[in-house]
Amino acid sequence: MYTLAFDTTVNFCSVALFENKNKIDSFEKQMDFGQAEVLIPTIGQMLEKQQMEFKDLNLLAVCTGPGSFTGVRSSIAAARAFILACPQVAACGVSAFDAYAADFAPEELAEVNAILVETKREDYYVQYYDKHLNKIGEPRTAFYEEIIHDLNGKKTSFSGDGTERFLNRCSGLSLHAVKMPLNPPIDKVAFIGINKYQNKCTDFPKPLYLKAPDVCVK
Repeated sequence: MYTLAFDTTVNFCSVALFENKNKIDSFEKQMDFGQAEVLIPTIGQMLEKQQMEFKDLNLLAVCTGPGSFTGVRSSIAAARAFILACPQVAACGVSAFDAYAADFAPEELAEVNAILVETKREDYYVQYYDKHLNKIGEPRTAFYEEIIHDLNGKKTSFSGDGTERFLNRCSGLSLHAVKMPLNPPIDKVAFIGINKYQNKCTDFPKPLYLKAPDVCVK
């Protein structure tokens, strides 16, 4: 089974190719803009390097956000275009929250596991998980004070690219483990997608938007 996973939802372009759950090629580059222009050529070069065609793939696993409005659209538009052109390839969307949460080691899990994704505003995209990685409530945006209120008195582990900014202030929270990744781990995006595929529960990739985009006339 061959899986192609990719993500442009944050300031990275990440692409990885897997045979079963063994990574056979990958690309990751931090970039403030231009991910959409890099994504498609990188996928083409990666497949060519492995002497593969797109039809040889079994699954696309794409990160659906939340994140940059343009970055989320870029990844999902690419995935949708690929499966329209090659409908025998399955596609699956994986949220950044789930990818970050799956990266916790068993000993790092706490009573509450908080995933904070950067909004580049004063607030954060937030999703909480219990010690079995079941979701606690719905994903949402929340300000610092709201998160403190949610987690006060609870042993908590943190991850997500918003964690560093959040913990730059003295929170007074009971911390168990802290991870500060810069972007959703592409390996976890792939593995979650593969598990969904094997359990026959893949879903059509849809963007995970938690608030309207900020737009203005330049």
